[in-house]
Formats: sequence, structure tokens, C-alpha cells
Amino acid sequence: MTHHEPEAKEAGAVTFVNTFTVHAEPEVFEREFARTSEFMARQPGFVRHTLCRHTERPGQYVNVAEWQDAASFRAAVSHPDFKPHAGALRALSESRPELYRARLRRDGDSAPEGPGLDGTAGAGERI
Repeated sequence: MTHHEPEAKEAGAVTFVNTFTVHAEPEVFEREFARTSEFMARQPGFVRHTLCRHTERPGQYVNVAEWQDAASFRAAVSHPDFKPHAGALRALSESRPELYRARLRRDGDSAPEGPGLDGTAGAGERI
């Protein structure tokens, strides 16, 4: 194992998916989430996020956030100023946070993009 292998596993964009079951008024949760969003948007490596509310169950939400890399995401959630945001959201909801690395992406009528889809090895391929 070389010194650089652990860093290679961390390279590349990641997607953070967090599902929320809200036990407060949806508007209260959305206001608090907006404060958290402002904090996260200022963190290095943050690309974008979307908070979605379920169409039939108003207490169900999912946040999908894109980060330049896992290290940036981990630094943001480890930042001391993030703790109050996390605590406020925990007081209003239960959540299930997960971190993913993209494997396939398709936009509209375009061909799919992803590791190995063009016959090449997938290691480190950007999609």
C-alpha cells in the first residue's frame, strides 16, 4: 500500500443524502433548515443542495447535497459552528444521513456517464 492510496479513495465528488421525518410543523423545520443551508453554502467544497418535501406526506423530506469531495463534507460537519445547526434539526426531526459516490449520471437525452460505461476502468474516473 502506498502513502497516497487512502487519499485516492477520498478523491472526487460525493453526494450527501439525508432523509428527515419531521415531528414539528413543516414550516418551522424549513426555516431552521434554511439557516443550516446558509451555513453549509459558505463551507469550502460545497457545490449545491436541494431540500425536497414529499408530495403526500408533508413531514417527510430529503436533502440531496453535492460536495467536491468527502473531505470537504466531513470538514463542514465537523466544524464547531455546525453543532448548533445539527442540534436544532435533531430537535425537530429524525434523520438518516448517508454519503454516496456517483456511479451513473444521465441528463435528458444524453448517453449515460459513469465508471466503466465506456469500457475503461472506473478508478478515479470523473462523472
